[in-house]
Amino acid sequence: MLRPVPRPAGLFDQVVARLRQQITSQVWPVGSRIPTEPELVRQLGVARNTVREAVRALAHNGLLDIRHGSGTYVVATSELEGVMRRRFAAVGERDLVDVRDALEVAAARLAALRRTEEDLRRMNGLLDGGPAFHRALVAASHNEALITLHSDLTELLPSGEDRAGCSSADHARLIAAVHASAPRAAATEAVSHVPAWHVGT
Repeated sequence: MLRPVPRPAGLFDQVVARLRQQITSQVWPVGSRIPTEPELVRQLGVARNTVREAVRALAHNGLLDIRHGSGTYVVATSELEGVMRRRFAAVGERDLVDVRDALEVAAARLAALRRTEEDLRRMNGLLDGGPAFHRALVAASHNEALITLHSDLTELLPSGEDRAGCSSADHARLIAAVHASAPRAAATEAVSHVPAWHVGT
């Protein structure tokens, strides 16, 4: 349930921020229909025009899709993901997988340099975790730009279906290289099982 927005200057920006927070925190998950305009007006305690413009702004930024006669739906959890959805709409899935794989190779190299003991514990606990293991690997890079790009790009792909060939043994070798703080070996291990992740291979 949204709380009423205070009235000082910057009311529009506050409404946009409140709506964005509902999306980024996945209170309104991707695919869901957000509350109607009258309901948002009631919850936020602001004028209808303010709500309408805030929703339009988030639609313009790629987070929402306004479907006349049906409602407004969440289509992305961040502006970057929304931009990527529009920009890569005509790009083949194979190309997106190639880019995601390249990010994961870079993440493996950085993880070997920056990982913490908690990162290692998390990865070890996800040896059979498919996409969850790869998210943990990327998180261990401690590079926020890389983490955000990887997360938003992954959202454009079917959920984990191209990870079937990735085994716990592959993951264990990659963790060993990260644990040994060996960036070249970690990147090599990541590259060595990239082909198994590709769609259609």
